[in-house]
Amino acid sequence: MFSTKSHKKALSRLPIALRRLIVPFSVLVCFSFLLTFLFYLHRPRGLQPIKNIRLGWQSWDTVSYIPMAHEPTSGGDEDTLEPPAQEGKHWWEVPEISDGSVAQTLPLDIWDPLLPQKTGLTELTIESCIFNPVTMEFCNPYSSPAADATRGKWVRVETDLNWKTGLWYLNLYYRRTRRLDVPLITDLALLPAETFPNVSLTGDATWHRVETDTRNGVYPGQAALFLWYELGGEKEIITELDIIRGEGPAWYGFEKLSPAIIPRSNKFDSVWLTYRRGVKTPPKAPPLHFHDDGTFTILQIADLHYSVSNGKCRDTDRVPCDEGDIETDSFIGRVLDAERPDMVVFSGDQLNGQGTSWDSKSVIAKFAKEVIARQLPWAAIFGNHDDETDLDRLSEMRLYQAMPYCLAKPGPSTVDGVGNYVLKVRSGDLSATHLLTLYFVDSGAYARSGYNPFAKLQYDWIKPSQAEWLLQESSQIRPIERPFTPDGAADLGHPWRRGHGKRRLSERDDIVLHGRQEKTLAKPNAMMWFHIPLQEAFADPDMDANWNPLVVGQQLEDSGASTHNGNFFDDGVLLAAESDAGGHEIKVLGHGHDHVTDKCARVRGIWMCFGGGGSFSGYGKPGFDRRLRVYKISDYGETIRTYKRTEHDDIIDDVVLVGKGAIDEGAHIPSRR
Repeated sequence: MFSTKSHKKALSRLPIALRRLIVPFSVLVCFSFLLTFLFYLHRPRGLQPIKNIRLGWQSWDTVSYIPMAHEPTSGGDEDTLEPPAQEGKHWWEVPEISDGSVAQTLPLDIWDPLLPQKTGLTELTIESCIFNPVTMEFCNPYSSPAADATRGKWVRVETDLNWKTGLWYLNLYYRRTRRLDVPLITDLALLPAETFPNVSLTGDATWHRVETDTRNGVYPGQAALFLWYELGGEKEIITELDIIRGEGPAWYGFEKLSPAIIPRSNKFDSVWLTYRRGVKTPPKAPPLHFHDDGTFTILQIADLHYSVSNGKCRDTDRVPCDEGDIETDSFIGRVLDAERPDMVVFSGDQLNGQGTSWDSKSVIAKFAKEVIARQLPWAAIFGNHDDETDLDRLSEMRLYQAMPYCLAKPGPSTVDGVGNYVLKVRSGDLSATHLLTLYFVDSGAYARSGYNPFAKLQYDWIKPSQAEWLLQESSQIRPIERPFTPDGAADLGHPWRRGHGKRRLSERDDIVLHGRQEKTLAKPNAMMWFHIPLQEAFADPDMDANWNPLVVGQQLEDSGASTHNGNFFDDGVLLAAESDAGGHEIKVLGHGHDHVTDKCARVRGIWMCFGGGGSFSGYGKPGFDRRLRVYKISDYGETIRTYKRTEHDDIIDDVVLVGKGAIDEGAHIPSRR
């Protein structure tokens, strides 16, 4: 009974409690709607095709991005690409065209030298601070609302001028504006104390000196060097500033300002102020395509191990050999000129890590300079050393993509790693048929197996999500009639009979098209690159027709594979079928990582090839020449030949892996328990 009365009493109080909740609940709902309206429904739609967006006088500027013409995405309908023809040109030579319909806005109050800022700078200053200015607001220069409105807010160049050279933080700041009634910076100069710029040739322009020495805090001390800037000169305005270290090139579109803020010495790497005038968009690589004779050449460059400095030669009998990065650049240049490849693949460890590539951006700016100078398309994957210092892989990939002729992509964010992507090589005729697939996979860096946080680090492995991604990409590739014969649209309805002596690409001999035996329907041949080799790369190889091991090349070191097997070979590579009749789509796996291993070994029907150490800055072995691997693809993707070109210009281990004359004809796959 007592329980019933208490229950009735509680129910009688319920309306009172609800009335008390109505007011705060209503306020909460209204406040939520207000926030939704302000920050979502009423937000500026920067990604929409709105041509004129102005948020305040100093905050934003309008720019137009020019999309790359004919840039297909991986998978999907790109296999049915129909590039526009233009009289007198190949389909891949058609210039990019922009309709100017896409406009976006760029903030003026952040520093990002990759952004195509076209607005000018109004003032410069340098501030020193014992604390990191990123976390301490009082380290930034003083400003006022009036100065911000007139000349723009102060923007910090994030790179510390005294990094590795000074006793405290030293940062360069600038103001940026889009006002037309304010004089803009048109020139810069670095001059010793008591030295002034030549003002006799500047007309009405004025020069101003930044009061803080650019070498403030450098230890041991050096002679003062002051930064001057010109306002209102006749030269094109300066739109961005950056800091770079070492003797490599400035970032694309930037120029080094001489002299160096910190000159190169036995104690320091050089420090340079770089600047950009206007907007300079890096040139894009043309779509990958076969030549008219059905050939396509790929040069693999493995394990550069470049540093901020010029590096040191390691483990070589080359004399003289002092600066490893310089010697390697010279070697790469000679091979590029001799081979004239259509594409270059950097197969990981472009950066040395290990404390010597501490300013990753400066090293990234130089590792591909020989390739870029020859205007060659290039792709890259990451190795275990690339992200050991100041930048993660996603940040480095963003830098890669801002470089000329780069084809690398970050890949899906839902897949492990950064740099899982697909490139497709097409025919040079008007059909632009997809004839060769190039897969790139991130093999990671270091990991611990299991859940023990104190376990010893080991080399990483390719994850199951990457195997799933591979199979998904493979499933979207459409079969073609092979072998391919270029003849434009006439090929579509009148396939040719497979010629006598062609290597059978499918185990089925009874494929019939249009009522008679015709060419094989199968996916194009594929190749794949990742840095750290699989455990299977060191397994027992297949046997040729005479029961000799199918191995070409050397292995002068222990296995560099992870001790953990992620089963990428079984769950990914082997399951990517060439056709409904079976067969392997992926014919060759390319690796780096092991510098004194350059073998190609066929394991369970798949060729696994190492690049061999190509850099004098990476570890090696005296007597084992530096070498770069070349892939010669011919017959419109049907034949894959490979060899290595050494530092002495010798060609070694020349062998056909796939197609006519392949050494694995009649090969045997040993039984494995």
